[in-house]
Amino acid sequence: MTRLPDYSVTGTGRVTVFLLHGAFGAKEYWRSQIGALSGAGYRVVAWDCPGYGFSPLPDDFGVEACAEACATLIDREGGEANILLGHSMGGMIAQRAFDYRTDRVAGLVLSATSAAFGKPDGEWQQAFVRDRVAPLDAGQTLAQYAPGMLRAMMAPGANSPETQLVIDVVSQMREETFRAAIAAITRFDGRDILPKMADVPVICIAGEHDLTAAPPPVMEKLAGKIGGEFVCMKGAGHFAWAENPAEFNAVLLDFLARRFASSA
Repeated sequence: MTRLPDYSVTGTGRVTVFLLHGAFGAKEYWRSQIGALSGAGYRVVAWDCPGYGFSPLPDDFGVEACAEACATLIDREGGEANILLGHSMGGMIAQRAFDYRTDRVAGLVLSATSAAFGKPDGEWQQAFVRDRVAPLDAGQTLAQYAPGMLRAMMAPGANSPETQLVIDVVSQMREETFRAAIAAITRFDGRDILPKMADVPVICIAGEHDLTAAPPPVMEKLAGKIGGEFVCMKGAGHFAWAENPAEFNAVLLDFLARRFASSA
């Protein structure tokens, strides 16, 4: 990748928090987190992953290539202490970007993600891919089926301006990017990074109702392997930060205040 994708910088502070959206997303859906973080004295960098927003889809799109772009962004916009907050595929990118810049990344916030997708030919993995691309193969557009798909990934009855923002953002995604992201997730294996992650503060945040993408037991196991913190948000699904932004932001700010107070 020869160019950085689009990104925004908000707020000031010695601690910079990088927001890395998931396979279904863009920098715009972090509105609540950008406000909470910048209001608390943190500097916030939110990007559109390569291939998202106005950024062209790279030929070599994958978690590793995106992590290389993220590492370059850290080099350009990083501050005295840099924290990577990655959601879903963004959490995978965060882990690999940390691997590429262990000297620049002071901590990780991992939301609804995992250290590896598993065997691509496994029954669960095949169902994961099939459920997400089958509607496209059948001729539907993202705008037609994204709302139902996303609602199914949230807790029953989840309804807030933030959840609607997620739906609106994802409904405008390009099909080629959506397909490339699903394929990238199936190829990710970051288990080699786990020993390094044990050396920095990490918090893993899961949603109680996230039973298909990043089940709480998976995230709890990840936290246990690296000696990290684990929080399971009740009444939330895969998009906990949008389904209950007040609680998610409180957990996030508490973690940052406790673990990086000397850098704030």
